[in-house]
Amino acid sequence: MSTVGYGQPSRSGGDPWGLVPDEAATARALLDGSGRITHWNDGARRLLGHTAAQMLGRPAAELLADPVAATAPARDERWTGTVDLRHRDGRRLSVRLLVHRLGPHEGHPDGWLLVSPLAGTERTEKDDQLPRLAFLYAPNALALYDTEIRLRRANRAMEEVIGLSEDEARGLRLSEIGGKPQSIELEEQLRQVVESGRPRDVRTRLRTGGESREHAWLGRIAPVWDARVGLVAVVLSAVDVTGEDRAQVRLQLVNDASRRIGSTLETGRTAQELVDVCVPRLADFGSVDLLATPYLHGDAPPSLQNGVLTLQRVAHRSLREATPEALVETGQEWDHAVASSMVRAVLAGESVVLYKDDPAFHAWAEQEPMRARYARELGVHSILSVPLSARGVTLGVAQFLRYRRPDPFAPDDVLVAREIVARAAVCLDNAQRFTRERETALALQHNLLPQRLPQRSAVQVASRYLAASGRTGVGGDWFDVIPLSGARVGLIVGDVVGHGVQASATMGRLRTAVRTLADVDLPPEELLTHLDDLVLRLSEETGGDETAGDVGTTCLYAVYDPVAGTCTVARAGHPPPVLIDPGTGGAVTMELPAGPPLGLGGLPFESAEFSLPEGSVLALFTDGLVERRDRDVDEGYRLLHEALAAPAVSLDARCGAVVEALLPSGAPGDDVALLMARTRVLDAAHVVTWDVPDDPASCGTARKDVEGQLTRWELQEAAFTTELVVTELISNAIRHSSGPIRLRLILDRTLIVEVSDTSSTAPHLRRAAVFDEGGRGLMLVAQLAQRWGTRHSADGKTIWAELQLPDDCVKFAGSTAR
Repeated sequence: MSTVGYGQPSRSGGDPWGLVPDEAATARALLDGSGRITHWNDGARRLLGHTAAQMLGRPAAELLADPVAATAPARDERWTGTVDLRHRDGRRLSVRLLVHRLGPHEGHPDGWLLVSPLAGTERTEKDDQLPRLAFLYAPNALALYDTEIRLRRANRAMEEVIGLSEDEARGLRLSEIGGKPQSIELEEQLRQVVESGRPRDVRTRLRTGGESREHAWLGRIAPVWDARVGLVAVVLSAVDVTGEDRAQVRLQLVNDASRRIGSTLETGRTAQELVDVCVPRLADFGSVDLLATPYLHGDAPPSLQNGVLTLQRVAHRSLREATPEALVETGQEWDHAVASSMVRAVLAGESVVLYKDDPAFHAWAEQEPMRARYARELGVHSILSVPLSARGVTLGVAQFLRYRRPDPFAPDDVLVAREIVARAAVCLDNAQRFTRERETALALQHNLLPQRLPQRSAVQVASRYLAASGRTGVGGDWFDVIPLSGARVGLIVGDVVGHGVQASATMGRLRTAVRTLADVDLPPEELLTHLDDLVLRLSEETGGDETAGDVGTTCLYAVYDPVAGTCTVARAGHPPPVLIDPGTGGAVTMELPAGPPLGLGGLPFESAEFSLPEGSVLALFTDGLVERRDRDVDEGYRLLHEALAAPAVSLDARCGAVVEALLPSGAPGDDVALLMARTRVLDAAHVVTWDVPDDPASCGTARKDVEGQLTRWELQEAAFTTELVVTELISNAIRHSSGPIRLRLILDRTLIVEVSDTSSTAPHLRRAAVFDEGGRGLMLVAQLAQRWGTRHSADGKTIWAELQLPDDCVKFAGSTAR
């Protein structure tokens, strides 16, 4: 195009279009936005007699034969019509005019292009011959069929398509010419156009004459009418759209890959999805092999042991049954020579294509003759290997083979394979990262959970823990059984919000805190209050990150006393437990005050006390057991009640039956922790209580009472140690408190000494100096007892100590409960 602008006069007389060798064949002029002439060619001079020098810059309206009708050209993009113009010599000319609107989107100022054909363009005999020549040599394949769908005419392009000349195919129907099912379908389309008289477009796939590969065709079938006879024929115009069709197929393949690959975070499943997408749409066989250690770009390349690289097969797929191309099963490792396309792709980080006639193919065949021979027997003619690289790391390689389809891998095929494999590599990397994080979280979770539940005389326990499956990962569910003073036992189940390593770590911190608070013998509601404060502090430390223990963490804590047969329970946003009555065998949900989840702060917790018959079964669990997407909580509790009420040979068997009934697939969407405890009651003969007067002389009486009871229990060997502990504890109570004092002995797996008084002041262990008169009593108790401590109650405190039984008295262990 000329550099002369549309809005500027062209003094040189040149054509701003810069393209017309026959300058006078068409009258052409350019107008600017105000309607003034900026270009006037020689054809315009011949038409109206004015030269360019005379017309440039003048208003075009002056050329109109009727000046009153002088108006600017229409504002449409294009306008055509007949206009009366005035010749230079005064003659009136009727001119056929075509006007194009020009604008900034053409790269020039607003304006118009005016064109008009000159004399000599009338139709001639030569023009009448053009349609026949145009039909014969049209680039599109054209064929004329009569109303009986028999071929009458075919142009040169159609002759190449059908592989026959017009004379050889004349008089045959399309199905007879093609001889394929697609030809029969296309013939039916022609027949429907004859019957309806309406044109239609069709798409089909046919092999052209002499070719073994199908082409995609876009056909236009239109009726041919005669003004006197009516419909006389149909014309078929066919355009080869194989390139566009393949591009669409490749685009659809990429779209399907993005939708289907990465549906899970499992490495094997993701790799299998990759080959399932590509076979058979891209290749006849596909495989995915991974490195044992991912190769980080920039580091030293993977070491080649003895000139080979070891890869592990994780997925493959073939068009043939039993997948004979695989040579190895999934999960197996195999070695590859350095000349193989797979090793080259891994080391270079680029796609590698081998064709059977390439020197590189022969070099590989020399290093791996057995595999190359097998490839030739299959007829493999091209191999494509694409590295699985994501985030700068090469994870392995995907390989594709072609042997049934005749066409080798084209450059576009390589691009599509690279796009699909790149997406799959990111999904595989995510799966491997998730797997590593899940394994780490599982290991941490199992290490933080009780490795073995303590067997206590108060309860018989059984438990189950199931980690969440799928994308959510391991959560922070936990349970614990905590021995408490006075033969009591603490049962706890909790659920930390979030998943992954952070949730497991937070769970470990909370479990440790619960054990520490339980050692202080806090009531359940007070323990939850302290735990609530801890969760708040953890949330503040992590900036309110919910995965670190923010709002949503729940907990249930129960304390069972086998002496009194009572259970005190408090909960913080946790599902209530279920109780099985030993008499009826029925299961009921325990009614508890609804405490808020941990982490809200400032809200009170309440507890409830229950009197439980011996043999009652408590089921404590996290919400993952009863809550699922495919059922509501009420349905979950109903199934839980049915499973708990069903007969079972043991508590552990009942625990397994509950999990199987509520989680039949064994793959929960959320973590599940289940703790079941069957209650026992201590024999009344193994619990003795005395009221001790507030008098120092009562220590002697208490020692005699204790000695007599130990004799009845046949624990004479423990008498000396027990009397020392009793003397020190009673002396401490008399010295530092006032009011009634109570002494209790409990024979359990250990011998428990308890001294209760009305004082709320707890004693502190300290090391006495040489000349100190006090401070040695508790030190002596701590040395003689396995454990000792203080627990507070509403009317005072109790100092307790657990003494180990002599070896020959172990017969009492485990037999103190009825």
